[in-house]
Amino acid sequence: MWEFFSRSLDASTIFLVAALGELLGQRSGIINVGIEGVMLFGATLGFVTAQSTGSYVLGFLVGIAIGGLLGLLHGFFSITLGGDQVVSGMGIWILGFGLTTYIGSPFTGPLGLDRIPTILGLSPFFYVGIALAVIIWFVLAKTGLGLRIRSVGENPTVAEVSGINVAKTRYLCVITGGMLMGFAGAIYSLDYNPVWSYNFLMGWGFIALALVFFSMWNPIILLAGSLLFGTMWQLSLNPQLVLPGVLSRYIWRMIPFIITLGVLLLMSTKWFRSRWGAAKPEALGRPYLKD
Repeated sequence: MWEFFSRSLDASTIFLVAALGELLGQRSGIINVGIEGVMLFGATLGFVTAQSTGSYVLGFLVGIAIGGLLGLLHGFFSITLGGDQVVSGMGIWILGFGLTTYIGSPFTGPLGLDRIPTILGLSPFFYVGIALAVIIWFVLAKTGLGLRIRSVGENPTVAEVSGINVAKTRYLCVITGGMLMGFAGAIYSLDYNPVWSYNFLMGWGFIALALVFFSMWNPIILLAGSLLFGTMWQLSLNPQLVLPGVLSRYIWRMIPFIITLGVLLLMSTKWFRSRWGAAKPEALGRPYLKD
């Protein structure tokens, strides 16, 4: 039972870190639906680096760096060029899906390094994830920087008139968000499941994307949602540990995605928009080009 509990928290951490990166970008008005692609790049290049050098530190640094570069790329198309943010994000996902398969194929198999030590029986990244959630909540809710981020996400025109550099603020958020997504991918491949295989994330990025909407763009609610989805994911892998003999494991594996689909459908209803729409950044997904 303890193994189920600890593995659930490990999965929750990956959802949390990736979703925090997406939340940061969305609060500034930029949506990145290519989060799965960024995570694939972070996971694959982090895995290849760690296996080639024998260094976990270098593996995580490469995962974070490639995430930041992809965030910069998404920012260039979405902020500088004012392109469609969904199209740009989908391009990153398709690129990640194809290119990481080519890059990682020679490294298929286990990482081959000693496992990262736990702290009190839990992955050290679980504590990092909680710290990140609290820090991002504090920055967004209690600091001048957070006010600027929220301002450009609500009304970039008014923010620009008020002296806020909209492009600079958005670039800061999408690059930092990309770094967190790449970090989440590296956590998956170097700690949670250190075995590389084709398309091994299996939709984790899309669940993280749904979690941002589920959380109402609040990092603390996002933390709670990540714990729920992490537990559901682990339950889908090992239902016999908690509910032996109840439904097929293949049905359990559908549940996290069914919940994800339900969240997205709920978000699209008129009732939800009228009751909770104020939580959504007003300028989310809308390009802003300074006159």
